[in-house]
Amino acid sequence: MHFLKTLFWVVLAVIAVIFSLRNWAPVPINLWAGMTADVKLPVLLLLGVLIGFLPTYAVHRTKLWRLHRRIDNLERNALVATPPAPAASEPTATPPLPGTEA
Repeated sequence: MHFLKTLFWVVLAVIAVIFSLRNWAPVPINLWAGMTADVKLPVLLLLGVLIGFLPTYAVHRTKLWRLHRRIDNLERNALVATPPAPAASEPTATPPLPGTEA
């Protein structure tokens, strides 16, 4: 399974490199006051993907962090709520049976 995952990412990286090499053209972006920025197309696409990915990633990590805190809190409460184990009683010495004295 690990091999398939690695193969998928290698194929995806090769496709991204081929796309970048074939589309390495400047894209003019009109800014304020008549300024324009010439940005290469792959860089512009990467920025767009990051703008969409980072908020989603932040929400995911925040939710995961909250769940970990909640689990830790529940585990702490469960440890406090469980009664302590009963103390083991000391073994009592039994007197030897008559006729078995050594």
